[in-house]
Amino acid sequence: MEQIINRVANGRPSAAKSIAIYGPGGRTVLSLSELDRLARKMAVYLQRLGISAGDRIGIVARNRLEWLLLDLAALKLKAVTAAFEAGKFPAAALAERYALRIVFSDEASDASCILPMDNLLATLEALPEDLDLPPVAFAPSDVTTIKFTSGSTGEPKGLAATVGSIDSSITATQALFNHSSEDKIFVFLPLSLLQQRYWVYSALVYGHDVVLSTYELAYYALSREAPTVVMGVPAFFETLRKAIAARVESDDPAALRRAAIEAMGSRIRYLWTGSAPASPDMLRFFEDCGTPIFEGYGMNETCIVTKNAPGAHRRGSVGKPIDGKRVSIDEEGIVVVHSAFPVNTSYLFCAPGDSERIFQPDGSVRTGDLGRFDEDGFLYILGRADDIVVLTNGRNVLVRPIEEKLRTCPEVENCIVLGSGEDRLSAILCAPHGEAARDVIKRHIADLNDTSRPDERIGTFLIVDEPFSIENGLLTSQYKPKRRAILARFANEITQASRGLI
Repeated sequence: MEQIINRVANGRPSAAKSIAIYGPGGRTVLSLSELDRLARKMAVYLQRLGISAGDRIGIVARNRLEWLLLDLAALKLKAVTAAFEAGKFPAAALAERYALRIVFSDEASDASCILPMDNLLATLEALPEDLDLPPVAFAPSDVTTIKFTSGSTGEPKGLAATVGSIDSSITATQALFNHSSEDKIFVFLPLSLLQQRYWVYSALVYGHDVVLSTYELAYYALSREAPTVVMGVPAFFETLRKAIAARVESDDPAALRRAAIEAMGSRIRYLWTGSAPASPDMLRFFEDCGTPIFEGYGMNETCIVTKNAPGAHRRGSVGKPIDGKRVSIDEEGIVVVHSAFPVNTSYLFCAPGDSERIFQPDGSVRTGDLGRFDEDGFLYILGRADDIVVLTNGRNVLVRPIEEKLRTCPEVENCIVLGSGEDRLSAILCAPHGEAARDVIKRHIADLNDTSRPDERIGTFLIVDEPFSIENGLLTSQYKPKRRAILARFANEITQASRGLI
């Protein structure tokens, strides 16, 4: 297995390749060698703050250059980063809770342990250029970062990510996609998600360009950077699909491809998606645009598990296991992942019993996802085990396929299906498009009910104007609906709807 993290920490990357960053202050472009020079300065700065190997530093900020420099500097010192989603965690409370020496934040704070990010670049430029840091050596069991689960079912749990798991994932991905000097990888999801940092590490090791944006600037940056690879969740590509389709008056393939080039540039080699279910219509659309889109599967506890790739692609599946992963289906139909180099074998900062529910005695991870393999070894994810709704008549209903059918209505922005303690299903649908949209949705539900089995029909539904978003706590950082939060937000309304009061 190739040593990725050791090369990132100690290597001298190419000056010929670059990183473009869209964030505070606009667009910044640096050669990879300049990025490394600044990271070495950041490491010296951290040393002057008293940070050494094994110390934990917190980062709670939106994507920006300083975020990357702190992460890379920590690798050069063998310090450990604890990465927090911006806007979700109160920075002042983090240091004590997670045993952090320092917390860097992009939000103002009076707390003595919080250091602002806005002045960091000026501080670095004032440091001398003598940056001969001693080399570091990581073993596969060493930890570089603590990442956190989405917290969709309670308080986020910590995972100390091992070097072996990072090296293994990046090496296996490189074997599938062969990223080279001709590539430019586009990244915009939060850097608090460790996998997003993989593509920067990949650039430093394999010598390709990379673009880092915030989600808010992603569509703007995408049309200007002409990347070869775009990493995104299905919700991003769904919005992009609608934007491309709106530019074309017909389904003419040539017109679609021209519109796709206007939106993404002319150099796209492939699109990468995962983290949430991708709709067949969206996947088919990009294929019709002449753009391969490869769906995969993984989770915080396992990292990348399976991936569709050139030469091994089946639409609707999440691909075959990558090198270093073995996948089985247990007697309850749940996907179990066995890793040659596990992310870890337990949680940090969790309630009693949380680790034991997912990490098995043999080191495998019982994911909680229902799955099946086809005859050629492609994995299909059928939904979460807790997506099964038990109706009062004793029927078990898997709601994910029903939600996918509801989302085929263009007016439905998002939805969840639930049981609500009745003998029929209920649905909460987000559709902030006015009364005409509501009429379209009602007809769509009626049409679905006409062709569905009795226990899969929607009996009660609530159409709400409020969008499901990360900001209002109804989506995770990977744009998955938080069922419990959505139900809690609209509990009174769905109860009234079931009684015919609204």
